[in-house]
Amino acid sequence: MVFLSLFMLPHLQARAADSWVASHERAGDFPLVSKKVAAPIVFSGDDFTVVNLAAKDLVADVERVTGKKPALKNSLKDLQAPAVVVGTLGKSALIDQLVAAGKLDVSNLRGAWESFLITTVDNPQPGLAKILVIAGSDRRGTAFGIYELSQAIGVSPWYWWADVAPEKRTALFVKAGTHRFGPPSVKYRGIFINDEGWGIHRWAANTFEAENGGIGPKTYRKVFELMLRLKANTLWPAMHPVTKPFNFFPENAQLADDYAIVMGSSHAEPMLRNNVGEWSLPHDQYNYVDHREKVSGYWEERMKSNGRYENIYTIGMRGIHDSLMQGPENDAERIDLLHTIFNDQRALINKYSEAPAEQVPQMFCAYKEVLGLYRQGLQVPDDVTIVWPDDNFGYMRNFANAEERNRSGGFGVYYHISYLGAPMAYLWLNTVPPALIWQEMSKSYEMGADRMWIVNVGDIKPGEVGIELFLQMAWDINRWQGDNIDTFLTDWAQREFGAANAQEIAHIMKSYYQLNYQRKPEHLQWWLPRTEPRLSLLSDTESAERIQAFSRLRLQAEHLYQKIPATQRDAFFQLVGYPVIGSAWANLRFLEGERGNSEAAHAADARLQQETARWNTSLAKGKWKDFMATEPADALWDKYRLTGWTMPSDALLAAKKQAKPATAGKHSFAIEAEDFNRKTDRSGVAWQIIPDLGKTGSGSVALFPVARHDFAENQLAEKSPYLEYEVSFAKTGQFTLHVHLIPTHPLSGTLLRFAVGLNNDAPEGVALDVQDGSPAWAQGVLNATRIATSTLNVTRTGKQTLKIYGVDAGVVLDKIVVDIDGIPDNYLGLSVREKPEADSSTLKAL
Repeated sequence: MVFLSLFMLPHLQARAADSWVASHERAGDFPLVSKKVAAPIVFSGDDFTVVNLAAKDLVADVERVTGKKPALKNSLKDLQAPAVVVGTLGKSALIDQLVAAGKLDVSNLRGAWESFLITTVDNPQPGLAKILVIAGSDRRGTAFGIYELSQAIGVSPWYWWADVAPEKRTALFVKAGTHRFGPPSVKYRGIFINDEGWGIHRWAANTFEAENGGIGPKTYRKVFELMLRLKANTLWPAMHPVTKPFNFFPENAQLADDYAIVMGSSHAEPMLRNNVGEWSLPHDQYNYVDHREKVSGYWEERMKSNGRYENIYTIGMRGIHDSLMQGPENDAERIDLLHTIFNDQRALINKYSEAPAEQVPQMFCAYKEVLGLYRQGLQVPDDVTIVWPDDNFGYMRNFANAEERNRSGGFGVYYHISYLGAPMAYLWLNTVPPALIWQEMSKSYEMGADRMWIVNVGDIKPGEVGIELFLQMAWDINRWQGDNIDTFLTDWAQREFGAANAQEIAHIMKSYYQLNYQRKPEHLQWWLPRTEPRLSLLSDTESAERIQAFSRLRLQAEHLYQKIPATQRDAFFQLVGYPVIGSAWANLRFLEGERGNSEAAHAADARLQQETARWNTSLAKGKWKDFMATEPADALWDKYRLTGWTMPSDALLAAKKQAKPATAGKHSFAIEAEDFNRKTDRSGVAWQIIPDLGKTGSGSVALFPVARHDFAENQLAEKSPYLEYEVSFAKTGQFTLHVHLIPTHPLSGTLLRFAVGLNNDAPEGVALDVQDGSPAWAQGVLNATRIATSTLNVTRTGKQTLKIYGVDAGVVLDKIVVDIDGIPDNYLGLSVREKPEADSSTLKAL
């Protein structure tokens, strides 16, 4: 858990420049840059390489902001003007001398993980009146501290990767006092570069690193710097067949160590081995049953070459390139074989690591079919971190129970903001709402997943916003809570573009996320790949409203682009403009096409291609040439991806014209879940609004805290927290209640459970069987909605109270629809018009 000294100023780093770094001098401040000179940066030559690298970056960052370049020195000798001293406790002679002289208090820094302090020290030596010290508990702690100062003076972590221009200043003064940061909430925090063939690899091969034919040391150097600026420490490198394996370049492993990056590998790549690029024997020999010595020897080679570095070893085994393990014929055999594999892999770790295997970081990722093996009794060594996956669409699939949380190895998460796989991929734009990331990650952390967080970022760009929030939460889980997560985009926009336009940018991005949460631009094709084409389920009203909403949003973004300073336009286009405008044109071509407006649809398609070409040609003077491609970018993996857009066939258009519109009920009604009239919190559990998470309205509602997450049937009326909605019925009878849920997974079991009741009637249990991996689940994640259905027995007319009782904390309520005499347009929400009752059932007993 992050802890702060009494001197710590507000922890919102986006506002750091306003709090402890200023452009005007106050009494006692440290003059980082005055009108005359920039304070030199001093580090010890005996410190870690990463400290040297970060110190040089700080020099460049100060010059970016002020135009003044600090000198870089290795000693305080002969210095009489203020200086910045950076170093690692126990490694830097400069820092240790200050401690020995009683000038620097590091009592709460010793032994801490990745922690640092930034403090002013008066009279550190004769003739030197003041220094600013950045001291780290370890090598990454020091680097994080240096980059913390860079961000505080106005340099975004994305200054290179998104061309964010810092605000120019003539002077910089650091407020006197001590600012302490760390340790992080999550021990290992990082990214997975994945599905990189049509983005970052193509750009690296054609533009940035052509000499190596794609992603290599030059690209990884930029990746490592970005990670340190974001306080990340772990990388799963790119691993698709188009990319040369990370260890193809011998210098990559050393480069990672220079930057203090912990190297790992994905769920399908045990023991730091890239199987798609490094396994040279026939694929059928990657089989531990029939070729144990060959496979074990293959793993041992990597241990010989890389065992001396700081790594997290993925243990276990799957097939090559995200496929089933070969050899065993059933789950029982797979479990037995995995136990053998665990033992053999840990023997290799023992052999080639300085510490015993029990002290060397290892992880086991329970991804796809492997989660089923774990649930059937697979025993993972106690010191190994078990990493839970999401369902590839941003909803966490598993959570540790109270007994499991006693494991010494703890738990982690593997999360997606980009995905190639069934039922349909999403590889083009970043559309996972920040509110969803917050909901799922905070829930996972509360349920014990605090050892390792990895996010699948695809090509890194354009996933900047999602990456930023994920890693901010991993560093400090308390920074964003339910009562301030709705300000995340404003804080982000203020840091990247300044205060003047931050509110407008945040408003645009909130609308962007909500519209694209309703249906991702990569999922506008309503039929699944390799199935018969069909039109969407959108009504004419819904299509018209969506066209209007996207058109309005596009115009806002285009107008703001013209309004902002020219120095910010490259960053704005990457972070705001292209995602908003691109998704708008993608929707317009699809929606106008379905309405039979061929000219308008083709015009929208042409505009989308123009904006994408702009990215690949003129953006940042050609820096990002060949990086961006709309989905589908190529013909690979077409079983998971939508087809290239074309106008719907005449037959499909004719069928839609003949279809009868939905019956508009006069007495049916819908309520946004967050629009409750009252709520009653009980048993230490409360219903709370999650702002900006939902298909319509302003948010959704869930139970907090999640650790106390279920109530027995006979306790609901007396102990369960409940929501109250004032409703009115014009007639009596049995009516259908549709409760729209965010498609989360239960904290345990397979059911998402809650209860409903009218007035003071006994609560009646309702449950949705998630049916993970089924067609119902697939349509649920594509539609961002699961619908639980029950029956309301209304015995009198007039005003009444509909109550929803909490049972499981995994339930997130989005919308409530009461079907009395037919459901009008928009009552079911976009695209969920077919047989919602098939998703759930009313339970007589919970």
